[in-house]
Amino acid sequence: MSVNKDQVKGRVKEAEGKIKEVAGKLVGNESLEAKGKVQKVLGQAQAKFGDVKADVKDLKKSS
Repeated sequence: MSVNKDQVKGRVKEAEGKIKEVAGKLVGNESLEAKGKVQKVLGQAQAKFGDVKADVKDLKKSS
């Protein structure tokens, strides 16, 4: 299975979002926590898009 830019960038965004979310919880900053949650979800979506792209590419190679 190949890895593409969307998978990598999405997983990085997801991790950064999780860090912001936890930091916001720790310091009681609801705005930072909310921004972290949004960034985490966007990262998950981008990574999933990358997963689908990789699956399609792999299917094309095998056919």
